[in-house]
Amino acid sequence: MPRLSTLLAAAVALLIAGSNRGAVAQGAAPAGTAKAKPQRAARRDPPGTYMGRPIAGVMGFEGADWLFRDTREAEEQPDRMLDALKIQPGQTVADIGAGAGYTSLRLARRVGPTGTVLATDVQPQMLQMLQANARTAGVKNIKPIRSTQADTRLPEGQVDLALMVDVYHEASDPEALLVGLKKALKPGGRLVLVEFRGEDPEVPIKPEHKMTLKQVRLELEPQGFVFKESLEFLPWQHIIVFEKPEPGEKKGN
Repeated sequence: MPRLSTLLAAAVALLIAGSNRGAVAQGAAPAGTAKAKPQRAARRDPPGTYMGRPIAGVMGFEGADWLFRDTREAEEQPDRMLDALKIQPGQTVADIGAGAGYTSLRLARRVGPTGTVLATDVQPQMLQMLQANARTAGVKNIKPIRSTQADTRLPEGQVDLALMVDVYHEASDPEALLVGLKKALKPGGRLVLVEFRGEDPEVPIKPEHKMTLKQVRLELEPQGFVFKESLEFLPWQHIIVFEKPEPGEKKGN
């Protein structure tokens, strides 16, 4: 017959084992197991908004002709805008939300045959039109990329300049877009937003398709972009320039 001390020891062992199983079943970590770090709370913006502003709908490919309207040269002065960015031959430039290629074609001439334009868009129909326009123009250094609202699909660390012309305000997932753009830029690379001035009620664009400089900085600076300058010589638009910091560079002015 087993000794009393032996029976007591076995009972205690069974109780401990049952207690451990119960803890594991309730989600407690067994002894010696590192606890999972708590996840950062997600933003709680109302649907269709971001940081206090409404997100504009994406212009469908059916309206692509508007991008090439006769009045755009006078209203937006695209060549003056690009002149101000001092794009160099041989650079890799990303045209985000390139549409049918209105800006991509101009960028391709500036970076020259040794440079590359990475033209992204979420609509395959837009990219098909872009490719047709590039063939007609004899331009061969544009690479179309089918992106999504959450994934730029740009190569990491290879972009000198990412340009968004009248595009950022339509991004349905701004944080994911900015994270992707920051990864794609080289250290010291620039992110430039061209946006209709939300501060000016005389700019004849729907409010959700305009942005203030204050709002743009509010959204981009927390993602690690360094504000450099806002150029205000265009008739209706801001040219807002940010940089991806060099390693060790202070983030923010």
